[in-house]
Amino acid sequence: MGLAAVRDLRPQLRLETPDEVAAFEQDLLAEFVLARASAGITDGTIRADVAAVVGLRDWFGRPLWEMAARDLDRFFGADQRAMAAGTKVRKAAAFAVFFEFLELRHKPAIHAATGFVVESPLDEVNRPRGGTSSRLRIPPGEREIGKLFTGWRTDMLSARKYAPAARNYTAMRLASLIGPRVSELCLLTMRDVCWDLGRFGKILLHGKGSRGRGKKDRLVPLINGSRDLLEWWAGGPRWEFDDRVNDPAAPLFPSERRHGDGSSRPVTDDALRLGLADAVAAHLPGQAGRLTPHLLRHYAASELYRNGMDVFAVQEVLGHEWINTTMIYVHVHRSHVEDAWAQAGRRAAGRFGGERP
Repeated sequence: MGLAAVRDLRPQLRLETPDEVAAFEQDLLAEFVLARASAGITDGTIRADVAAVVGLRDWFGRPLWEMAARDLDRFFGADQRAMAAGTKVRKAAAFAVFFEFLELRHKPAIHAATGFVVESPLDEVNRPRGGTSSRLRIPPGEREIGKLFTGWRTDMLSARKYAPAARNYTAMRLASLIGPRVSELCLLTMRDVCWDLGRFGKILLHGKGSRGRGKKDRLVPLINGSRDLLEWWAGGPRWEFDDRVNDPAAPLFPSERRHGDGSSRPVTDDALRLGLADAVAAHLPGQAGRLTPHLLRHYAASELYRNGMDVFAVQEVLGHEWINTTMIYVHVHRSHVEDAWAQAGRRAAGRFGGERP
């Protein structure tokens, strides 16, 4: 049987009205999602990639096939300038895949329908690269962290100002147990501690959100000793600041500064950072200048993972949008390379009928 010529029977793509353009863009996104799913990409990664692409489209205000390199220069160089280097790298990776999808599957049709030639605006000049903030941060070990907080708690009993010392200790200890950001600690109020919610009680953290989307709240269980810590704080040292512990709007971690009505203002992140720095200098001098509140967050993630919590649960506790970010935090305790090496050694020993020396 001879080969017959096959003609594409679909009508030629026409994009003449805004509604037609919008409908075609939706079809492209749906096809992109299906293609990525067929490649075995996880649902969470696909959602994150699509969110990045939609965010770029909203910023650009026109179909992305019209975007040129200079447009992406403005996006990363101006609009996203303050974003963390790792966040920009991940967004760039999502854009690269999406534009590759457009070029491979729809370049001729888009050109015929619009006159624009699809070309990725990412190149070696404007592609974001990881900076110092994306380096692997290895937190101190359990013994060092234990030494820090044991010494800190002993010292605060004789501190010139007991209440601020106890506040700084409690906030930073909480960071080492369940990993809230220092900015989240400063925003906490008494109503955010939900003692009767869930098996352990929960704390409502007001996390950072994407540009223009406001804060992203999340409930974190009071696990890993964090409930005992907060019960001690709320039942004792917190009263040293004022008598409004039962006021839902009162700050969980107050400042010595007062409002006009005499109530305490919330603590500032500078006060917490300085308190940690002083304690590290006194009890863990080898980590002076290195152990920050953010590194305590890395420590919390690593310890939760090491103690058996799966990486997706750690992601939820920390409030990461990207699972890859969480993987950076827990990488220090991942043992798949060591496990594979040990298994290979056992297989080799079995083949030769004996144990390895």
